[in-house]
Amino acid sequence: MRCLLFLLFAPCMTPISALAAHCDLVDLRNVEATVCTIDVRRDRLQLFLRDEGGTHFKFFSALQRHLARNEQHLMLAMNAGMYHANYDPVGLLVIDGQEVAPLNLQSAPGNFFMKPNGVFAVTASGPHIVESSLYSNLRDVELATQSGPLLVMNGALHPAFRKDSTSKYLRNGVGILNEHTVLLAITEQPVTFYEFATFFRDGLGCENALYFDGGVSSLYSAALQRSDVRAALGPILAVTEAKRGE
Repeated sequence: MRCLLFLLFAPCMTPISALAAHCDLVDLRNVEATVCTIDVRRDRLQLFLRDEGGTHFKFFSALQRHLARNEQHLMLAMNAGMYHANYDPVGLLVIDGQEVAPLNLQSAPGNFFMKPNGVFAVTASGPHIVESSLYSNLRDVELATQSGPLLVMNGALHPAFRKDSTSKYLRNGVGILNEHTVLLAITEQPVTFYEFATFFRDGLGCENALYFDGGVSSLYSAALQRSDVRAALGPILAVTEAKRGE
């Protein structure tokens, strides 16, 4: 385990910014998960949905090939928000500053609509997780994806989560560690919402965290030589890197 997770419990000799865009297997608070650290000051974080021809990527392999054609390496990727049967997002999606799908404030059955739900966004000022109805307060949005429910909001767990719940799935989500550091987490065994939210708040120290999905939860990591194929995906959050000259 690298020193990122020890930041919460003991002094760390290496600055967190020096450990950007890496993943660690973490076992905290009875939850085993792979946690990936992204520093938005130096890592190129992007959202993807379709290629230039309008075809949904669906799989990390397709995104990898697309990036390679554009002289880019796929370093890290994760499914990032719930989607319809046609792979379009259920809620807001902003890619490269352009709104691809609008904010969804409707009420309906399902995890996405378990209010409060929220938006993960990166703006000129850094990463944010906000309750969906407050998204309009953000300015200079570079990327954004809406999902639900909010796991942690200002240090409080979602009010619908129950400690005695028996509903367990593989789950993934995103948390904000500080003004420039994003943590992506995907569990390695089925967990409840309560366990996953507590992992983000009490294990990783995130005051705000958002649920991405369950069951389909997937991770790509070039460093770990890992590329999950559990289902065809909708929006994909990725860290990319320009190919170096030969």
